[in-house]
Amino acid sequence: QVQLVESGGGLVQAGGSLRLSCAASGRTSSTYAVGWFRQAPGKEREFVAAIRWSAGTTYYAASVKGRFTISRDSAKDTVSLLMNSLTPEDTAVYYCAASRTPPASSSLSYDYWGQGTQVTVSS
Repeated sequence: QVQLVESGGGLVQAGGSLRLSCAASGRTSSTYAVGWFRQAPGKEREFVAAIRWSAGTTYYAASVKGRFTISRDSAKDTVSLLMNSLTPEDTAVYYCAASRTPPASSSLSYDYWGQGTQVTVSS
């Protein structure tokens, strides 16, 4: 089992930045990839970014590429998501997820999920 806890969400004005963190504990040695997803009210959960745990290779959704940066600290078992140039369309609950398989954009590929952290971007 892997436990994931997100933090860093909040309210920010459009154009601002936030950094989300995901702290992993438990059997983290089985983690192949960590991803961030988000879900806005009335919408399906969507892929945001992912990182291959060992190599650090990163993947992004087209909607956030160039604005968001995913990174990991292997020593601390944490993954961060730096979000710049935020817009109201980025408002959602952001979830961290861990996978035992290579990074993917489908939520079905992820085995463990955090509880989520709310990000609200005001116009």
